[in-house]
Amino acid sequence: MRSAFSDAITAEAKRDPRVLLLTGDHGYALFDSFRKRCPEQYINCGIAEQNMVGVAAGLARAGFRPIVYGLAAFVPVRVLEQIKIDVCYERLPVIFIGDGAGLVYSHLGTSHQSTEDIACTRSIPDLTVLSPADRFEMAAALAQAFDAASPVYLRMGKSDRGDVHRGPVDFSAGQMIFVKGGRSEVVMLATGSMVKTALELTVRGVDAQVWSVPSIKPLDSASLGEICRHAKVLITLEEHSVFGGLGSCIAEEVAKINPVPICRIGIEDRFSALCGSYDYLLKEHGIDLASVKQRVDGFLQVQLAASLRI
Repeated sequence: MRSAFSDAITAEAKRDPRVLLLTGDHGYALFDSFRKRCPEQYINCGIAEQNMVGVAAGLARAGFRPIVYGLAAFVPVRVLEQIKIDVCYERLPVIFIGDGAGLVYSHLGTSHQSTEDIACTRSIPDLTVLSPADRFEMAAALAQAFDAASPVYLRMGKSDRGDVHRGPVDFSAGQMIFVKGGRSEVVMLATGSMVKTALELTVRGVDAQVWSVPSIKPLDSASLGEICRHAKVLITLEEHSVFGGLGSCIAEEVAKINPVPICRIGIEDRFSALCGSYDYLLKEHGIDLASVKQRVDGFLQVQLAASLRI
């Protein structure tokens, strides 16, 4: 996915000289191609992320199309005030890239893990929030971001868990993507890295539809409404806090449409207790495949028992 990101922004910068890439002293290997092909469009702002957002706002005011890149723990979390006031209040077309979202910077501890970035950004007016699941969604998300005349935050997980789709996808603003069929009354809605987990659950015996949600804001209310017409239960999956993330978005919208039971799977209200590998931290937080399978099975058993009582 990160290679798709690098290739897409390099191609866009070659096409449009207004595209500038700003980095806070990160991503050197990732941007080798960009720096080689577009050296005059690359700006290393140093470890000064708040200032970098101000620079991007000024460049956007001058007619440029800045991309602000950083680790998700810093962009957007560290620079939230600058994103809000310098960029979103002025509705400037700046693209923010938060790399390493979720738990993937596992060995670096809580300071470098980002499990609250969706919750922070989705509440800021005029800021689109995107969370692609694979290289194909990444390419489509970036195309959407470059077309936007307003600010965009794009969440990118550093771990590449492989393709979700078989080829290129095209989604309009806010659109969900149907990934795999199954019982229409059980629907899994996942975003980012957890779309792959949802697909693996179907292989492990969970008979459910799988939908990818690459756009957190705006949310695809039309598709969600159609899903809720048939679904008896919804399961949301995200590598993010259960507070303010995808599960919260879905629950808020479903409450207005057609309330159905929802199992929200994500990171609970706690920091990581220990440092370790990415796989270890997924297990510690209960979002590895085995833990999620146990949680989903338990939820579906409870719902089945409830329906039998009725």
